[in-house]
Amino acid sequence: MSQSRPLVKDSISGADYFLRGFSLIRQPGIRTFVLIPLLVNFLLFSGAFYALLLQLDGLFAWLHQQIPSWLSWLDYLLWPIALLTILVVFSFLFSSVANWVAAPFNGLLAEKVEQQLTGQTSAETGMLDVVRDVPRTFGREWTKLKYYLPKAIGCLILFLIPVVGQTLAPLIWFLFSAWMMAIQYVDYPFDNHKIDFVTMRDALKQRRGKCLSFGALVTLFSAIPVVNLFVMPVAICGATAMWVDQYRDEQIRD
Repeated sequence: MSQSRPLVKDSISGADYFLRGFSLIRQPGIRTFVLIPLLVNFLLFSGAFYALLLQLDGLFAWLHQQIPSWLSWLDYLLWPIALLTILVVFSFLFSSVANWVAAPFNGLLAEKVEQQLTGQTSAETGMLDVVRDVPRTFGREWTKLKYYLPKAIGCLILFLIPVVGQTLAPLIWFLFSAWMMAIQYVDYPFDNHKIDFVTMRDALKQRRGKCLSFGALVTLFSAIPVVNLFVMPVAICGATAMWVDQYRDEQIRD
């Protein structure tokens, strides 16, 4: 019986952990800490979307002046296409911005989820503690960005290489995005325990398939307009559950 527990844990996929996040965000004691990441995501996305709508209004007014009156019916096609394009593209862009802005609160959410899953409580973290930890938290986000940028640029260069590069580039970009989503969210519980970035990255590499399936589902859900507003807290909860099952015991020595 003592050896069956790890086997059960090993059978859980990363995608399962992400889906588990949908139930965790509804748990008593967790819902309050979900509200701040949700609010940050909603405000950033709504503000950016409204600003873009204002720009589109001016753009379409200019286009309307350039085309003959008998083609004015094109407005009915351009607006839906433009709105859908904006929703998809900015779902990726603003999820990154939201992760930066909400990083201190994301760590707090991961802490509360871990406490509920393990039944172990630590010193209570208040809003003043969150504010004090902001410089260190942003430093960690900067470390992740430095890890991300060179590899992202390399992936984007593939799109410029005819035939072979352009054929492989979409798949490589998707896999890289999935890997970065895993790093982004599983890092929160690691960081809460002051485990450095390199150690965290190497630990995730030991279960690369699990992390990629987790990140792949996060990436797919992030591309769905409206649904992407809920991805951040769901991913944090799911990633923390994965930390508790897969990494906690080997990373924390009592």
